[in-house]
Amino acid sequence: MSKSDQLTAHYEALLEAVGEDISRDGLQKTPQRAAKAFRYLTHGYEQDLDEVVNGAIFESDNDQMVIVKDIELYSLCEHHLLPFIGKAHIAYLPQGKVIGLSKLARITDMYARRLQIQENLTEQIARAVEVMTGAAGVGVIVEAKHFCMMMRGVEKQNSTMKTSMMLGRFRTDHRTRTEFLNLVQG
Repeated sequence: MSKSDQLTAHYEALLEAVGEDISRDGLQKTPQRAAKAFRYLTHGYEQDLDEVVNGAIFESDNDQMVIVKDIELYSLCEHHLLPFIGKAHIAYLPQGKVIGLSKLARITDMYARRLQIQENLTEQIARAVEVMTGAAGVGVIVEAKHFCMMMRGVEKQNSTMKTSMMLGRFRTDHRTRTEFLNLVQG
């Protein structure tokens, strides 16, 4: 049985377990659609860092901070399988190499499209950028709204979680960290 078939069977069982009739008109193809959607939402498991970056590392004499702000992200929390959505801000200090601009968004997506907690997602993005570029420092901030906190439990609609990971000079040099934080806020 394929992974898609397995997921479809599980969605059928889930719908039946909550009391639904999977033969009714509106639900007849729902298990297949849900399985396809879940596969898409977790396709980061099928990717690896080298594949995502695809050789887009280029020599450069630039040693000044590079920042990409407001990279949209969508993930599923590993605790409740509910979405969290937000944005990532990524900065690095090149040391002879720069990475293709779109690759920062692709790295973010690769890790976000796995069952995840925001704290780990933030670290995974930072470490991936550090490994691929050999940067003197990397800073990542992720801001997200968690549906597990909005739709259930405490039901707080306006809460936002912010996490950061500072590596290299972003961690050891307060001026570098401050510059990053000021540029992200501006």
